[in-house]
Amino acid sequence: MKQTEGAIGYVELAYANQNKLPTAELRNRDGQWVKATLDTVSAAAAKAEIPPDYRVSIADAPRQGRYPIAAFTYLLVYKEQTDPRKGDALVHFLWWAIHDGQKMAAALGLRPGAGAAGEDGGSDAEDDSPSRGKPALADGK
Repeated sequence: MKQTEGAIGYVELAYANQNKLPTAELRNRDGQWVKATLDTVSAAAAKAEIPPDYRVSIADAPRQGRYPIAAFTYLLVYKEQTDPRKGDALVHFLWWAIHDGQKMAAALGLRPGAGAAGEDGGSDAEDDSPSRGKPALADGK
């Protein structure tokens, strides 16, 4: 996009900021023109009600101060891992990402996780992630 004059594209806000790409000021559903900032994108997620199946959209969220193009980041993984070594590594990475890794978010231009995956410690990654039928985090970490 940067090399093509007049190009329009979509990248995540942190990437745009890190690469000094211009962002669009957009009109949200309440008619307010909103700049893309970490606060306005995060505001779209602030009051989201996340159902048990995690199917939720925060695009075009109502209320002022919310950027209309926003989304959660999802990571889909198989609950049953066929390779115990890879399954164990994956579960430990996910635990790190939703716990200790959150400390790195601000330096990367990201907002730490909140809600379903952040406040409760990302229960889906910790609960009972089996590798060949055995919980990968039986010791809790």
